[in-house]
Amino acid sequence: MKSLNAFLNPIVVENKEVIVSNRFVEDGKSVPFIIRPITQEENKLLIKKFTKRDKKGNETFDRAEYVQSMTASAVVFPDLTNAELQKAYGVLGESTLLQKMLYVGEYAELAQAVQELSGLDSDINEDIEEAKN
Repeated sequence: MKSLNAFLNPIVVENKEVIVSNRFVEDGKSVPFIIRPITQEENKLLIKKFTKRDKKGNETFDRAEYVQSMTASAVVFPDLTNAELQKAYGVLGESTLLQKMLYVGEYAELAQAVQELSGLDSDINEDIEEAKN
């Protein structure tokens, strides 16, 4: 019989540095974003937030908003809640700030890194459908 030791002491996934752009430079070096993995508990809340049900009971899921919110939630650095940073870009909110800061390819690279770090290296649509059911 196997012990519960592995479940009581799981390997902790460390935050990861990701350079998604050479536009953010300090002392001649690109400054990385620091991201963390998203837990299933957080994922469940995000799925619920972006799943809407109409009066007939039909569900719609806003995948784009879900991915944007998940990506912003995973960013540890820079602090997307920082009022000065939001003011500098003329926006309010973490997700909106991130979209304003990054070009399309940079954003896609960051979102992909967050999904991989969180264990979503498979098709995210399958994971969303599984979590919704």
